[in-house]
This record gives sequence, structure tokens and C-alpha cells, in this order.
Amino acid sequence: MPLTPVLTQRFAAERSWTLETYERLDGYAALRQALAMTPDELVALVKDSGLRGRGGAGFPTGMKWSFIPQPKPGETPTGPAAAPKYLVVNADEGEPGTCKDVPLMMADPHSLIEGVAIAAYAIRSHFAVIYVRGEAVHAHRRLVAAVQEAYAAGYLGTDVLGSGWDVELVVHAGAGAYICGEETALLESLEGYRGQPRLKPPFPAVAGLYGSPTVINNVETLATVPYVVRGGAEWFKRFGPEKSPGPKIYSLSGRVVHPGQYEAPMGTTMRELLAMAGGVRPGHRLKFWTPGGSSTPYFTPEHLDVPLDFDSVGKAGSMLGTTALMVFDETDSIVEATLRFTEFYAHESCGKCTPCREGTSWLVQVLERLVHGQGKATDLDLLTDIADNILGRSFCALGDGATSCIASSMKYFRDDYVALLPPDEQVRLGRSLRLEPVAAVPVGAMA
Repeated sequence: MPLTPVLTQRFAAERSWTLETYERLDGYAALRQALAMTPDELVALVKDSGLRGRGGAGFPTGMKWSFIPQPKPGETPTGPAAAPKYLVVNADEGEPGTCKDVPLMMADPHSLIEGVAIAAYAIRSHFAVIYVRGEAVHAHRRLVAAVQEAYAAGYLGTDVLGSGWDVELVVHAGAGAYICGEETALLESLEGYRGQPRLKPPFPAVAGLYGSPTVINNVETLATVPYVVRGGAEWFKRFGPEKSPGPKIYSLSGRVVHPGQYEAPMGTTMRELLAMAGGVRPGHRLKFWTPGGSSTPYFTPEHLDVPLDFDSVGKAGSMLGTTALMVFDETDSIVEATLRFTEFYAHESCGKCTPCREGTSWLVQVLERLVHGQGKATDLDLLTDIADNILGRSFCALGDGATSCIASSMKYFRDDYVALLPPDEQVRLGRSLRLEPVAAVPVGAMA
């Protein structure tokens, strides 16, 4: 299909990460346009565009911005409306398979910085933070250099572009905890505490960073904002379906000929993306794949034509997540893949709640027995039972995400689990599934 790059249009430019290249390719034109508007007009524009968060949840971006309490004209502000407003960028990309934000920050950091400046102005914030995953040292360094360039050019700091509006931007490196990708755990970490999720409500829009109203957006979400401002809501809605519009970066990895980042309109199918990536490696066939990273239920070849947008993927039984499309072929064991994912969640559990802290470790133990041929017939039901007791009972979504691969693999590939059982356990399982004949009852006894 013919595609015109939007989010990735500068990726191939020479020294694409520099301010010189960014400005040459229309960089910061959207910021100038935004500063000529009122904050309320900007919020309305983003809301009308239908832009939804690209971090996984898909919440409408403009609506999130509108939740920030603002002073009413002619009234003395009190409560949250009187508090300072903060903007926090969630750049803590750490889920297995997820790899769209770091390449974006490496190739085009100024698109994120411009989006941050526009969003901060829209919510009337004067302080913003980009929270980068600790292991992404290269991305952190590139962002710091880009922020310094933006300050020197007057795009950040005091009296931005002569508008009379001030904004400070800080790049903060986390310590490498996956849980800090959860927005309230990220806020805890920013404030200097151990990264653990907070109880909600209150929500960050009312009591976020330092107890003040806070907007938390994903890297790709904010990097998209300048294009919304320049092109307008109607232009943006030309990409993809009505309820999930806009261009999107899809990350293909695994058993494909050309893994990498592929930009396409929201709603593009996996069949189309595989064609762009050269298909599954020659001589092999697709077995299963993830539509949004390891925390989303598996899909199979029968889902190749599901439009990859938030609503369509949800109706098909999974989640779009971070559009981390990991591809597995017939040589891959779904049980071993599920074990690796579950080991990650057990390791990254913050320990705050019992279902996740204990349950993920129990799942690992059962899966290890199965992978090493030491499982029992009862382990299959035990896996499902443990997962059911984690789902919906953990403090945050980490526990729920950890059960996705368990439930979906058992749904589509239960026979693969059975094949790993010792022969005597397979026989025992077969007997337990066989229905016992009902004894005949004499007619005379039925009175």
C-alpha cells in the first residue's frame, strides 16, 4: 500500500537528531502556531482530532488534558486549581517486545520536545519532566543534548519565542524498574520514593506529582501532537478508523525477514504489516503473535486480518497495547515463550500486593516443571486457577498483564502443554477427561 511517513519522516535524514535538521524540516513551526492560540483552543483541537494515548491504554489525549483543574475567570482559585500544573512524559519503555519510543527519541528527539512544549502550554504548566528508562543510556544522552539545543534556541526556558510563557524541561533517568512504567509508580520514583503504584483515586489529574494536577503522556503520543497542530483535526482523522485515528508506529520483531519499526495508519492489519516486513522467514509458517507486547493475549494466524486499532483488537480478545508485534513460527514453543514472559513479570513485580508478588512466582514454578518434562496433569488446571486469582485482584495492571499469556496460550494451544507431560500423566489426563458411563436405572425405580 502507498504510505507517506509522518511520525518517521525525519528518521532517514542526515543527523536527524540535531536541531539544525529538525528546523530545516519544519521543526518547531507547530509550537509557534500553538502559542498563537489559547490553551483552551489547543485542548479542543487535540480533543477533536481523536488522538488516543499511544502508551497502551488508548485514553483520549485531549480529554485527559481537559481533566486538569483550571482557575475560572474572575474567581480566586482554590484547591487543585490553585496548585501548579505538571507534565510528565512516560519514556520508561521496558516491556518485552516494546521498542518504538527509544528509536523515536534516538532519531527525532526534538519532535518529542516540541510536543512537550505544546502540551505544557495547553495545560498551563511551567514544569515538565521526561522520565527515561535507566538502561536506555544512549537515549537519555541524546535527549539531554536536544533539550540543551532547545533551550539555546529559545524553545524552552523563559519567555518562549517571545510569548511571555515560561517552561522548564528536565530529563530524568529512572533506575530500571518495569513497574515505573505504571504512571503512579513513576510519580513515586520521581519524588524519590520506591517505585510502587499508588491507590486511585485520587487520580494524577487532581493529585499527581508533588500532590498537584499532573498530565502523564507517552513519548509517541506527545511526538504526534505537533503534527495534529500543523495539520488540524480533520487532516489527522484521515488516517485510520474514526474512533482510533492517526498514524502509528508498529514494532515488528521475531521470526520476520525484516524486523523493525513500520509506520502505518491505525487499523492496518498484521497481514499488511507482515508483507511490508518481507513475511515470516522462508520455509516457516506463523504460529502465534502478540498484538501489543508480552502483556497482551496472544493472537494466531486466524487474527491476521484484525484491524490493529484499540477497539478492533479489543473486540477480537486482546489489546493493542504498545503495538509490539512479536512473531513466532512453528519452531517456537509457546510454553517456553510463556515461561520467559512470566519470569519477567515475576522478577519485575514490585511486591506491594500478594496476588502479583506470590502468584507470578507460582506460575513460573509450574511452567518450569512443564518445560522440563516434570509436570503433572493437574498442573494445567493449576495454572489457570493461579492466573484467575491474580487477574483483577492485583493492585495494578502488572498482575493482569502477567496472566494474559497464560490464559490465551491455554485457550489456543492447550495441546502443546499436554504434549510436555510425561506419558503416564498424559494417560492420567486422558482418563480424567473421559466421561464415565451413567448407570442404567430400572424403570420401576423411577416413581
